[in-house]
Amino acid sequence: MSSIDKNSIQTKLEHPYLALMGVLIGGFVGMLSETSLNIALPSIMKAFSIETGTAQWLVTGYMLVIAIVLPLSSLLTKHFSTRGLVRFGLWIFIIGSVISALAMNFAMLLAGRMIQGIGTGIILPLMFSIAMRIFPPNKLGAALGVAALVIMFAPAIGPTLAGLLLGVLSWRAIFWSFIVFFIVAWLFMEKNLTNVFEVPKPKVDWLAICLSTISFGLIVFGISFLSKNMPVAIVALVVGLIFLVIYIRQQLKADTPTLDFAVLKTPRFVTGSILVMIDFGITLSAMYLLPMYLQNGLGIAVALTGVIMLPGGIVNAITSFLAGRAYDKIGAKIMSRLGFLISVIGSIMFILSNSNSSIAYIIIAHIILMIGVPMAMSPSQTYGLNSLDQYQSADGSAIINTFQQVIGAVATGIATILLSTGQANYMANGGHSEALAFTQGAHYGFTFTLILAILGFLIAFRVKDRGGDQIKK
Repeated sequence: MSSIDKNSIQTKLEHPYLALMGVLIGGFVGMLSETSLNIALPSIMKAFSIETGTAQWLVTGYMLVIAIVLPLSSLLTKHFSTRGLVRFGLWIFIIGSVISALAMNFAMLLAGRMIQGIGTGIILPLMFSIAMRIFPPNKLGAALGVAALVIMFAPAIGPTLAGLLLGVLSWRAIFWSFIVFFIVAWLFMEKNLTNVFEVPKPKVDWLAICLSTISFGLIVFGISFLSKNMPVAIVALVVGLIFLVIYIRQQLKADTPTLDFAVLKTPRFVTGSILVMIDFGITLSAMYLLPMYLQNGLGIAVALTGVIMLPGGIVNAITSFLAGRAYDKIGAKIMSRLGFLISVIGSIMFILSNSNSSIAYIIIAHIILMIGVPMAMSPSQTYGLNSLDQYQSADGSAIINTFQQVIGAVATGIATILLSTGQANYMANGGHSEALAFTQGAHYGFTFTLILAILGFLIAFRVKDRGGDQIKK
């Protein structure tokens, strides 16, 4: 297969969304998978007679593999054709889903889950880097808005879809549903996607791959272990951070870096990337806490939990789409600040909720948060990537998506610690209600979400006027 078919690319520009549809669907289900299992963990724990800490590896193990694969995405695009790479990512996820759906024990389930992580780690950065190649600058905001919709809407809607499936079927149905979506994605890819990356096949830097795997793997592992074994977690984090520094220094000196960290010398990219990571942290911390809060704090059934979260998920999708289009007209400055400000309001509403709060109040708080988060996400992501030239876009996308997973693990880990701390403090002060203990723990966790929203709002003031938001070619 030729490394790149320029005539084909020109043809596909007439229908770029069809060309992108396969990776969009794949990325959507990959991100959906990050939160959809949260609501199914109690059922899985019962099925395999395991504890919460063990079951949590279905989430953290998945994120661990994604964090290891993502930094290699730019290198992979230089060695394999676009179609071949997407095809492999889609089918490896399908294989992992089949293994998980048929799992006879927890080890088999976890193995399938981690295989899924390989597919997601390949597909996620390709959404953005392919879009950067096939959309003209004046339509790139809307295109990346759709990609951001995948990143933000999927985790938001995950608990809803999983809750509905669990209401009528078993947790295995979640994995079978993934397969259906990925087969559709594969069909779109085979019909519409062309090769958009050159394949120069540079020399593979095996030292860089080892450093990358060790650093990101240990960091995510350490973060995930904070609530289970603090000494082990700290050692893993420290060693992981040391290897990360060594990896970045090695890449900055390399003639053909596996991941070009030189993009971090671009201030606009750094600002946009930080905002994206903070925004993602808001999403994952809230989506981790809310389903459990509804069930354990407010005593709501699992199926109804999914229904309660549905309006916010729908609003998230609509806002993500509109935010991308708004960026093309007014830029990132207003959108990012307003988005984080609205997220602050939604977070405060969750902190003020209690066991007597109505379902309508919870739905409104969720909707407000789901307006603010995507309103900031898409403009911030486009603002950052637009500061790079088209040859740096793959590296920029890989860096953003890699650190998104790290921040996602951080947010989930800290939310878990705060949740446990709040519950323990309630009981230590003479409390006897498990529901009230969980409510206090959730409030501690949502305070972290609020802190992230405030931090994002302050950093958004570094976003410049639209005059600088022009992509380099």
